[in-house]
Amino acid sequence: MGRPVELIVVDSEGLPERGASVTERLISQEGVVAIAGGYHSSVGVVAKEVAHDYGIPIVFANTWNDTITSVQYPQVFRIAPISSEVSAIDVKFMQWLRDEAGARLEKVVLLTENTDYGIPAAEDTARLLSEAGIESVTFGVDIGTQDFAGIIERVRAEEPDLIMSLATGEASYNFAQQSADAGLGPQDVPTMCDHVALESDAFWTNVPDGNYCFVRRIGLPPQLYNDAAHGFLAGYEARTGKEGAESYAFAAYDAVRVIAQAIDEAGTTDAQAIIAALEEITYEGALGTITFPINSRNSPEEAGVDPKWWHQFPDPAVTVVQYQQEGEDSVGATVVYPPTYRTGEPVIVGQ
Repeated sequence: MGRPVELIVVDSEGLPERGASVTERLISQEGVVAIAGGYHSSVGVVAKEVAHDYGIPIVFANTWNDTITSVQYPQVFRIAPISSEVSAIDVKFMQWLRDEAGARLEKVVLLTENTDYGIPAAEDTARLLSEAGIESVTFGVDIGTQDFAGIIERVRAEEPDLIMSLATGEASYNFAQQSADAGLGPQDVPTMCDHVALESDAFWTNVPDGNYCFVRRIGLPPQLYNDAAHGFLAGYEARTGKEGAESYAFAAYDAVRVIAQAIDEAGTTDAQAIIAALEEITYEGALGTITFPINSRNSPEEAGVDPKWWHQFPDPAVTVVQYQQEGEDSVGATVVYPPTYRTGEPVIVGQ
């Protein structure tokens, strides 16, 4: 529309009540015409209600909980993957380790945080593991847990063939390193760390014994970066001094840009017009070509798909990488799954 855009940044601090409060402030006090971003599912679950009540479009960048889109609110869009779909990929990876890579994989321990992200992710993963003939045991922890000694001893008693962490943030680091100190870390038992492990500097600082950790990565692998991804990466590295960019940074960038394109195509900042433009959009972003094919003109019922696909970017790339050198940057970590993107073979420890 040929006009400058003011970007107002707020921090939910990962707290649902704070997320609801700042979302309402953005709309009622700051007068925003659309909202982009979001990291924690628990925040997204409540923020979507506020956006819906006010009729303001919101594009979630990194909130995975299925219900965020399955409620089918006209205002809610998502470019992050769906939690249950990610769980399916996780289990397919474990099956591949067992069936193709020669890993012994009869029992998996799931360590999950008791949140709107962790609980459904663990439930979906456990169900899919059972269907694949793999036993699983789940241990839940509350946000803010620092000492995992008791949980780790319970994990040890299960004698798992693989440990998977569905705890985010500092808790993920603490669990991984405390497990390593107890002889159950990524160098002792095949371990899938939470994707926060992709923050390489923080990961190696907090988990010095984290080599051989498997990590799920969202977004195109570096060898498939498009022009938008390269352009964003160059600007991000110049501004932050980092080497590479986190997956959530790519997602946040695209969430803002897809709204900007929708406003431009709508020719107005009217909320209903922006929503209509988002439903029809084809945006060439850093995450790939973003569309929302399940919408008011092609409902989940008409398309024969689950309601979770409402206003959902259907094709986010998901890969599994493995740190195979101590201190390496996640950008250069070995892609081990899926085979289409693989850059090296997995190292299977303890077997």
